Amino acid sequence: MKIPLKYTLRNFKSRKLTTAITITGITLVVFVFAAVLMLAHGIQKTLVSTGMPDNVIVARKAANGEISSIILRDDYNTVLTLPYIAKNADGKPIVSGETVVIINLTKKSGGLSNVTVRGVAQEAFVLRPQLHIVEGRMFRPGAREIIAGAATNKNFIGAQIGSTVTFGGDQWTIVGRFDAGGSGFDSELWGDNNQLQDAFHRNGGYSTMTLKLDRADAFNAFKAAFSREQRLQEFEPKIEQKFFEEQSETMALFIRILGIFITIVFSFGATIGAMITMYAAVANRTVEVGTLRALGFRRRSVLSAFLMESLSIALIGGGIGIVLASFLQFFSLSTLNYGSFSELEFSFAMSPSIVIASIVFSLFMGFVGGFLPAVRAARLKIVNALRAG
Repeated sequence: MKIPLKYTLRNFKSRKLTTAITITGITLVVFVFAAVLMLAHGIQKTLVSTGMPDNVIVARKAANGEISSIILRDDYNTVLTLPYIAKNADGKPIVSGETVVIINLTKKSGGLSNVTVRGVAQEAFVLRPQLHIVEGRMFRPGAREIIAGAATNKNFIGAQIGSTVTFGGDQWTIVGRFDAGGSGFDSELWGDNNQLQDAFHRNGGYSTMTLKLDRADAFNAFKAAFSREQRLQEFEPKIEQKFFEEQSETMALFIRILGIFITIVFSFGATIGAMITMYAAVANRTVEVGTLRALGFRRRSVLSAFLMESLSIALIGGGIGIVLASFLQFFSLSTLNYGSFSELEFSFAMSPSIVIASIVFSLFMGFVGGFLPAVRAARLKIVNALRAG
């Protein structure tokens, strides 16, 4: 015979204060747990959105990122001979050889930080249709002009339209601000590739090259053709989204490890709070337990009732924690990305997997905190329980 669920729910009213304190503790732990996962997911989501599914980026195999890669012009021209590369109306390949360098700018919040400067060809804007000039104008080819991403424009001193930035032995004028749809490009400065190569004496080649496939499902065929070309064995093509996703792995892993460690420490307090609450519930309801047992309810029914009570408390706390964490999506952070060694702005991002993980984590705390008190309640002898009253 099972104990009705309303019995469990009714008992919340009998100890409002201790139940509220326990729920608050679990709420805070789940909030931190969800926030950590949202932070890591936000970095990955930002960098994945940086790439396009039909774009391929070619870089040197040994390179850890774009700044440590180099593609000589002869190798660049060899890639252009491969099939499956999309062409524009004039029959030219839609390819952008790009030079990537890192400079220092002063953050508005204080201190210096690294900013990526990307030298691009005009085809780069065909490859990245999510990028739009929202203020000012496009840089002129052949001029020492640059445009600033929305995040760079917002977070750095001197990254506004009309300002000049000194690097590469010359002054560069910021003539426009672009929006890249919340992707990693928003944290960059873009300029004419030939000018950037000249400033940094890199006329012999590019950092990477990005090309558009003639169809989205042609990557495997393109990669096979790429692998057969003996002159390109030092390089590796990757889907642009995958390339930038890999740039987020180190940072995301660090955040997860550090954040989950802190969460686990906090969870001990919440679990102990749940255990104290449930032990108090058992002590206050000893006669009730004896009466239930005398009426024919089995030990496992009593165990289930108290365990369900603990899980309900945990579920309520977990639900509130998830709701509170969801509001973090309205906030963004800017920090150094270990993959690219440059500043990256990103937002907290919620996902169904984070919601599920947070609920499971809260239920785990409720189970651990309620199991021993539930076992104690189930083991109470009928006579001793009734005498306690």
